[in-house]
Amino acid sequence: MKERLTKLLSVKSIVTLLLSGAFVWLSVCGELDAQQFLTVYTVVISFYFGTQSGRMGDNTNG
Repeated sequence: MKERLTKLLSVKSIVTLLLSGAFVWLSVCGELDAQQFLTVYTVVISFYFGTQSGRMGDNTNG
């Protein structure tokens, strides 16, 4: 449990959560339209999960 909490609090995870929160807030306030939100959010989430799966693949091959 402690290890999972430590992983959750990594810098990359914190940045991803903060960016997600910021873009949600901006879209709720009407500062961003749906297309801008979708584009940025997709890039951030794809990068986050892509690096996670890449790391898992490195661990299984080594």
